[in-house]
Amino acid sequence: MNRLVAVLACAIASISAAVAAEAPPGAASCSGCHAAMPGADSPVPPLAGRNAADVVRQMQAFRSGEVQVTVMDKIAKGFSDEEIQAIASWYAEQK
Repeated sequence: MNRLVAVLACAIASISAAVAAEAPPGAASCSGCHAAMPGADSPVPPLAGRNAADVVRQMQAFRSGEVQVTVMDKIAKGFSDEEIQAIASWYAEQK
């Protein structure tokens, strides 16, 4: 029984690592400020599980200068539309 539990734990860890490895370019930089868990208590909103369209709209507003905050308006300018969509879609799938 202990061996089965150990095998299952390794399998789950491998799957988790594979999912994390599939993050699109640029997504890892978000985790420096945005909490990984949706329920985290932080002044910076978590991205995991957020609606992708909402994230795209917000990033576009930052990039255009419509919304100016401490750093996001500057950071958003470094991403193409395709990169923003890929990052937003990936974070939407993270629960």
